[in-house]
Amino acid sequence: MASSSPAPIVIPPSQDFDGNDGPWSSFYLEIGSPAQDVKVLISTAGYQTWTVVPQGCIASDPPDCATLRGGQFIPSQSSTWNYNNESVNGTFTLGLETNLGYSGNGDYGYDTIVLGYQGSNGLSLQQQTIAGIATKEFYLGIFGLNPRSTNFSTLDDPIPSYMANMKNRSMIPSLSWGYTAGNQYRLGTVLGSLTLGGFDSSRFVTNDVTFAFNQVDERDLTVDIESIVMTTSNNSVHLLNNSIAAYIDSTIPYLYLPLEVCQQFEHAFGILWDNDVQAYLVNDSLHNSLQAQNATVTFSIGNTTQSVNISLPYAAFDLIAEYPLVTNTTRYFPLMPATNESQYTLGRAFLQEAYVFLRFPRPDKFIWLTFPRYLTADYERRNFSISQCSWNPGIRENIVAIESPASSEANGKPISGTSTTASTSGCIAGIVLGSSFGLLFIIFLAFVGKRKFGTNLGAEFHELAAKDAPFLNEVETPNAKMPELDGGNVLKQEMDGYPRAELEAGRYIHEMKSNEGVGPELAISNLDISELPS
Repeated sequence: MASSSPAPIVIPPSQDFDGNDGPWSSFYLEIGSPAQDVKVLISTAGYQTWTVVPQGCIASDPPDCATLRGGQFIPSQSSTWNYNNESVNGTFTLGLETNLGYSGNGDYGYDTIVLGYQGSNGLSLQQQTIAGIATKEFYLGIFGLNPRSTNFSTLDDPIPSYMANMKNRSMIPSLSWGYTAGNQYRLGTVLGSLTLGGFDSSRFVTNDVTFAFNQVDERDLTVDIESIVMTTSNNSVHLLNNSIAAYIDSTIPYLYLPLEVCQQFEHAFGILWDNDVQAYLVNDSLHNSLQAQNATVTFSIGNTTQSVNISLPYAAFDLIAEYPLVTNTTRYFPLMPATNESQYTLGRAFLQEAYVFLRFPRPDKFIWLTFPRYLTADYERRNFSISQCSWNPGIRENIVAIESPASSEANGKPISGTSTTASTSGCIAGIVLGSSFGLLFIIFLAFVGKRKFGTNLGAEFHELAAKDAPFLNEVETPNAKMPELDGGNVLKQEMDGYPRAELEAGRYIHEMKSNEGVGPELAISNLDISELPS
């Protein structure tokens, strides 16, 4: 019955802005027993929890490296930590954003995760999948919102995600979620906002435009960008000549767009590509000029018959790069030239002005194809919408539940007084995802294109490097299942079994010293692996 469904959960953000490429509104997690506090960023594409471990800070890093990276989780100090035993020391490649050239390894295991800071009485689940990371490719850890399962060995042993486990335990009404990244330029400061099992209806301007859910690959939040226009007080410049499809992904800060579009941005904003750092750096003189110009960039997002505009002020592109991306703190413009269509992405910078509202439906039936390895499934109501932010200083949140089809005739039941309150002011552009009948092909993305900061320098590997680490995200899964609302049968990602591999310490930009020491090994101590609830 709808009346017995659990309420959505609003996860309170930390009061801090963290990271070396923003900074960004972060969220607290408590991990282990006794609890260790870490701060992470939200990943709309990720389906695991990653946290920085001691190997992530070495002798050549700043003394406050651990603090800069959101704190560290020390597995050996948790009595409830269990290593994943499918590889020696539980090490696998992370497998996220590989199409953008990102890499890195994680030491995988299972432990208790509480959403929120100590004393907040946040939602808690035991024996959840955690990757301890040392690589600086991802400077902070992440909390993944995708309900996809992970499979470390064989395809018939999926490990449910945190989201799936919450739904399976009736902690949230559905696998839906709503998220915006927050920013530091609206209303003084706007913290990030995350709602699990629903969304905040007070935060966006509604419209009637709907979009078909992407049916080609696992880039589920894909939208068509019909135009990009820069507008000043006395001029308008078109930056996009032809429509492109782009993936919305909060894991990264950048907007990956075609080279010719980036060149149009260069002419419009006067920004220059730095070949050494592999980024658009902005000096003080240019920054002052761009602030005075106060341009707005409007993205027209459309379907075959309608479109909606999402506008970003220059302030949304005015970000700060810090060590180890650069030697000295500098401003940068979060734009990256894409080398192919698979890289077109609207990252975290876009989500400063956009609220993502996602609903995962329950599959009606599955059709398994053993060769070639494609997954085919029939779904209900596969569609989504996007709305412009609403900036009302005194606005009160209005949390709306999205219930699973099994428990409600219709989604969108308002909830009063039952959800934790997060930020009371913020930007909203809603993306509402449901489902419609369609075909989902899952393909392996092996594109390695232009890298971010320092891409032309290559990787430095020390003892923690692991080029032969098992690969996390193999998408050829003949027996994989798409997410079900009960969390019991969700899309599985196979992690191949290979010999011993250790954590990678990450790449370093050319100004950085290269005589880093080797971090301590993670203790394994003959720990037994606890089986996760199915």
